[in-house]
Order: sequence, then structure tokens, then C-alpha cells
Amino acid sequence: MIDQIGPQILIVDDHPSVRSGVRRAVEGAGMRCCGEAASRDEAVAQIALHNPDGVILDLNLPDGTGLDVISWIREHSQTMAIVMLTISDEDSYLLAAMKAGASAYVKKSTPLSQIVASLKAALAQPNNFSAPGLASIIATTKISFDLTPRELSVLKAISLEGTNKDLARSLYISEATFKTHLASIYTKLGVSSRFSAINKARNLNLL
Repeated sequence: MIDQIGPQILIVDDHPSVRSGVRRAVEGAGMRCCGEAASRDEAVAQIALHNPDGVILDLNLPDGTGLDVISWIREHSQTMAIVMLTISDEDSYLLAAMKAGASAYVKKSTPLSQIVASLKAALAQPNNFSAPGLASIIATTKISFDLTPRELSVLKAISLEGTNKDLARSLYISEATFKTHLASIYTKLGVSSRFSAINKARNLNLL
């Protein structure tokens, strides 16, 4: 529940300058920053600790993606406002954020005033997704090969070093579940190996 001194907001981004700028804008709008995080794991820990009213979240984090955090949040809360920030121009990530349960999707190049406006709208209606140009994007594109948010996370994971067991642990899922997602990715991309999946994903700008 939003307290009397204003909504509590957690800011998640691996760049201190971005966190600082967003924090000033958020506090200048009468909200309170209850914490900051620079990684996926830090974000999960801070959310569990503070239970904020809203989260402003970077798409690309050093140890995973913001999509992982969104999925984790939505397993525990349907009312938390989630604004995803990104530098990506890939429509597939916008649609993935929407499917994962984000409330809004905003480019980092957007003026801070617009980021704050998106946050306020998300706080008012956390389950209504908003993004600039959303209608036209939905009308003209589909998420690449219909990969789910979790499959996109697994796809990014296999581009990193580590065994399936290690990568599964990093995503907070079992090795068996990881392999199930991997098999689905191979089928959707039309490939038969990890190496081929990574190469095709890079050619499609999914990595």
C-alpha cells in the first residue's frame, strides 16, 4: 500500500549516473526512493526487503535481464508498478516486457519528466501496459519466433559461460526446466545446438 509520504520506488540500473538522475526526478515529483540496485540479484533482494510500490528497472543487467526480475515480481505481486527502461530499439523486447507483466516500457533517451509520468500512470494502473507507439508495434510486428520472456532469458544465459546446471541456477530454475526451455528454443529457432542457437539469435539481434 502506498504510504502517506508518497509512493516508495526502487531504482534498478547498473549505471550510477542513470540511477542518480532518475532518483532526483522521482524525489522531485514527491515520491520516495527506498533503495537502489545494480544487478538482478540485488534487485530481487531489495524488492523482498522493501516491498516497494513501484520499480524502475533496466532491461540489461550484468547478471541477467530485467525480464527475469519482472517475472519474479509478478509471481509475488500483481499490484506493484513496473517501469522498464531500455536503450534497445528491438520491438521484440517491448513485447516481451508486456508479456512478462511490465506496467510501462520507456526508452532511456526519453526526458526524465516522461519517465516520471509513466511511473505515475503505472502506479495508478499497474496492470495496464503502456509504451510509445505500442498500437502500431503490435499491429506490424510479432515477438521473434514467439519466444516467451523466460525463453529469451534462457537464450541470453546460454550465450554466457557455464554448464546448463550453473545457468539454470542463475535463473532460479531447475536444470530440467532449463533443458525444457532450451528444447523449445531450438525448435522455434530451427536449430539443433547451443552454438547454432547463439549464432542465429545474434543474427536476429536477440543477443
